[in-house]
This record gives sequence, structure tokens and C-alpha cells, in this order.
Amino acid sequence: MATIHRNYSVGPEVLPTGGVHFRVWAPDATQVHLILGKPDHLEDRPSTVEMEEEGAGYWSVRVASAQAGMWYFYDVGKPDLYPDPASRFQPGGPHGASQIVDASSYVWRDTQWRGISARNRVIYEMHIGTFIAEGTYIAAARELTELAQLGITVIQMMPVVEFAGKFGWGYDGVDLYAPYHHYGTPDELRYFIDCAHDPGIGVILDVVYNHCGSVGCYLQEFSQHYFSSRYKSEWGATFNFDGDQSAPVREFIIENAVYWIREFHFDGFRLDATQQIFDSSRDHIVAELVWEARKAAGDRTLYIIAENEPQQCHYLYSREHQGFGLDGLLNDDFHHAATAALKGFREAYFYDYRGSPQEFVSALKYGFLYQGQWYAWQKQPRGTPSFGISIDRFIHFLQNHDQVANTGFGKRLHTAAHPGLYRAFTALLLLGPATPLLFQGQEFCADSPFLYFADHQGEFADQVFKGRNEFLQQFSSLADSNSTAYLTRPDDVAVFQKSKLDFSQRIEHAEAYNLHRDLLRLRREDPVFSGAELAGVDGSVLSDKIFMLRFFSRDASQDRLLLINLQGDFPLSPIPEPLLAPHPETRWQLLWCSEHPRYGGRGMVQPQTDENWILPGFAAVVLQPHPFMMSNIRGDN
Repeated sequence: MATIHRNYSVGPEVLPTGGVHFRVWAPDATQVHLILGKPDHLEDRPSTVEMEEEGAGYWSVRVASAQAGMWYFYDVGKPDLYPDPASRFQPGGPHGASQIVDASSYVWRDTQWRGISARNRVIYEMHIGTFIAEGTYIAAARELTELAQLGITVIQMMPVVEFAGKFGWGYDGVDLYAPYHHYGTPDELRYFIDCAHDPGIGVILDVVYNHCGSVGCYLQEFSQHYFSSRYKSEWGATFNFDGDQSAPVREFIIENAVYWIREFHFDGFRLDATQQIFDSSRDHIVAELVWEARKAAGDRTLYIIAENEPQQCHYLYSREHQGFGLDGLLNDDFHHAATAALKGFREAYFYDYRGSPQEFVSALKYGFLYQGQWYAWQKQPRGTPSFGISIDRFIHFLQNHDQVANTGFGKRLHTAAHPGLYRAFTALLLLGPATPLLFQGQEFCADSPFLYFADHQGEFADQVFKGRNEFLQQFSSLADSNSTAYLTRPDDVAVFQKSKLDFSQRIEHAEAYNLHRDLLRLRREDPVFSGAELAGVDGSVLSDKIFMLRFFSRDASQDRLLLINLQGDFPLSPIPEPLLAPHPETRWQLLWCSEHPRYGGRGMVQPQTDENWILPGFAAVVLQPHPFMMSNIRGDN
């Protein structure tokens, strides 16, 4: 028998010479059969093919008559038939048959695309099901040009692997190689990414390698070793990366990352809850996965970031320095401090933040606020030192899917904040040196909430609702029965529909859209804010409600000042702060102000006078140097 050259260790692969080669890891089975045919007749076993045992638990067979589009199950000697653990598509959902897909049939247009640039990344988190009314890749692709014109350079796509039900967040995926069939076909996902690359937007995929969903996961039917006997994640069973027979499991996950890079041209990943990925191996699974993904990308630049609640900076170190080689980490500290400042909210995990000027100066200089200090909410130290790590490797955000939904009622941050203060923090986010992330609809202050929704059925739906309510009990304002009565059920389709964006609000909320568009243009085009001429950033607290950042230019003559006032109009006098000093023969001139009427503000005023400064209340101002002869002040002839 001729040697079959495969791209991946498991799954069906359409062969260039004809036919399809199937391979599956099922070490617990004594015999494996492939049930192949059309979807309406699979239960009648129209074509049953015995698979050959290779050793090490692998079974394979080449079927000359098989072709793309055909459906199949595996029979592993149990009463039921099961879909392929490495299925490339589940057109009938996770309980149904798998479908053969020929990835080579899609003709890519992005041959000149080289990946996400290291400069001026602006991330936009997107949930395909609620981003647009139709909830499909094809429909979402229509909005990509508008996002590019806004200034978005990276789309962070919430998980799209197959999961049970007609709607959900996607973090309970069960078929890690199969794009969710309600969003569209695999080729339609490829089309979306192709269209994103056209105007220069990269797409990174949110991947969940810490657990599988509870409904529709059949991995354990093929091997009890898929899941760890040593660890449990917060959501149940977690993958076996360091136990008995863990090598095939590691390969399964690493190749999954490689698969998304090669066959879908994704530009990287957002790794979900990495603190719940357990591995005591010398080469941690995250480090190995990142390494192999970059190799698979070739000359394309990948952008790989992670959620890591303990704030472990070694994720950003290179492999040579005992790190995992990631490009960025989400900074919850910035979000929590901003929420405390904007909402006065200090319940639960917001307890350890004051929303003070010093917190923002520190976050914009050093990233994490907690770098080993005592964290009262968890009653333990939290974080690790970030000194020496470039600030742009921290992702700052005011909203994301978790934090909008975790308030209980899914309300957007702008609905609870002073309008002027919200505009000021938007400026801090979009002009700051960290990498900013916007959550879908944030750019036009969407009225639609973002709620927790999951299409589960029966008793399990009740359990999910109960578990969600128990999670929200950490917020004292939601623990009262008068509040819990208003919490929505995740399985209610109306909750899902309510979370969809309405793009007509780009016009209705034009002031908010103008704010984001102008700030992103300034970030993109200004020589200092863009990073092109930026030499460094420093900051200072000017009062208990006012702080500033100075962006130093490379030629030391075109610095920028960003001042944030968290209170009403305030005269700055005296002002013994060197960072406010102008360049020689210049004075500061207003470049941008969050109180511009274009954004719904009350109007603008030059903050600097000959004698002092007057900062507009609840506002952000940006200043640039303007030539000014000192003789005008001295009265020289």
C-alpha cells in the first residue's frame, strides 16, 4: 500500500490523487468502522468500511469513492454512532454526521497579505451571531470596509467552533475543527477573512483550549485520555496535556491551531482563560502551540494574545527566556479602574480599584497595576512584574463581552457614566500607548445590551440559569431578590435577539461615532500618537481628580500632552509640574478636545492662559506645541 502523505494527524483529507483518507485516534476501541454516505441514509449504513489499526491508538482507511460533500459517522463498537472528533464541518450540528470538506477548493485573493502590522493595532471584538442581524459570515463581511475606514486593524472573532444549539457565545465548543454551521460554511468563513484582508484588517480567532462544552462533546467516546485525571477547570473537565497518553492530545490541540492558520488564513489567536490550561510538561502546551502556529504561518506575521487573570508576564517572554512567546495580554486592571471611575462601582472584583488618577498613569506606563501586591478580593498576591515590557503589548479596553454581560443586565458602560467623562476615557483608551480594544457597537454607543445567551434545553438550561445567577451573587447589588427577578434566562431567544447590533445607530448616534472616528484618525495620522515619532510616555497626577500624560517625540520638539479631568471645571494654579513645560519658543495649543460640539460636548476653550490653566470639567484635552516668541512675554524690543 502506497504511503499516504497527510497534513494533519487526524480527520478526513481529500487526496490529490482521488479519494479521501480518514484517520482517527480511538485507543479504547477494538474495532472501528467508517459509516459513509448521504445524510438521509446514514443510519441504514449504506457504506460501512472497516478501518485499519495503525498502532498507538490510531485507525485509518483510504476510500477511493469518497469525495467532498459526503457525510459520515464513526462506529467505535458502542451502541451509537459518533461524529469525527476532528470533523471539518457539522452541517446538522454536533450530534449529527460529519461532512467531508476540501479546503483546497477555495481560491484565495489575499496572496499579497503579510499579516498584522506591529504598528498601530486597534482591536475590534466581534460576535458573528449578534454583530449583524443575519448572524452570518457573508452578512458580516459587508461591514468590513466601514470598520477599516473607522480605523480598525484587527478583528478578534469570538469562538466559532461548533457548539450545541442555535445561539451562544461559543465558549462551549465541542468540535474544535468545525466552524459553527449556523454562521455559514467553512468556505464562507474563508470568504469573510479574505474580505477582511482586502482593506487591511487582520482576523484573530478566540480559541478555547481549557475545556470542552458539556453538550455534544463525544471525545471521551473515542478515548478516556482526552481529558485530564489530575486537573479540573472552572468549567469541568480539562484537556490532558501532561498525563498518560497525552502526546496525541497535545498533537490534536497544536494541529488545531495550525489548521486555523493554514486553511483559514487567520492572523493569530486570542487564547481564552490561559490560567485554566494546566500542563506541568517541560515545554508548556501554550508555548509549543504558539511556536508551531508561527512556523505554519511562514512569512505571514501572526498576532497572538491571551486572557490571563493572574497576570503572569512570562506569557510575553520569548521561549529562549522561559516564556510562551505571546504578543499581548489583556489588562483587566485598566478596565476595572476605569469602571470604578466611570460608575463608582467597587463591588466584587472591582473592590481593589479606586478609579484614581494614579491608577491610570501607572496603567499607561507599566500595564498591570497588580504585579505581586496583595489582592484583597482573592485574599492572595496577584500579578507579576512587567518592567521592561513594552506598553503596547498590553490590551486595554472599556468594554468586552465578559464585562458588559457580567454586570447582570448587559448594559453598556456609556449608559451608566457621565457623558463627558465617558468621552474623556474613550480618548484615554484610543490615544494611549497601550493597544486598544473596542467591543462591537462601542464605536457608536449602541443601545443594544450584550447579555449571556446559550441555547440549552430542559433541565440543563435550568442548571445553566441557576449557575449564572449564582455567579452574579458576588455583586451585592444583584444578590437581592428584587434584582435577581430581573435577570434574563440564557436560553430565551429574545435575549439573543436583543443583543444584536442596529447599524442605523451609526447615524442616530453620530456624535459618538464621530468621537471614535476622529480619535482613531488622530491615532493613525498624528506623527506622535501613531508611534512613528514617539520616543516614550510619562505621566503625572495634577490633583486628586486630574492627571496627564506626556508623549515625547523623537526630535524633542513635537511632544503631545493629554490631560484628563475627572471633575468639574478646574483652575490649575500653582502648577509645579515639569511635564507641563513647553518646548523652547513655544506654548501649548489645543489640538483636540472631547467637549467639541461634534461629539455632543458643550464647546471648546484653550486651557492655557498667560497666568494659569483652566481645564474643562469631565473632559480630555490634547495639546501640541505652537511657535511663540518669548519676547512677547518679557516685553523685549
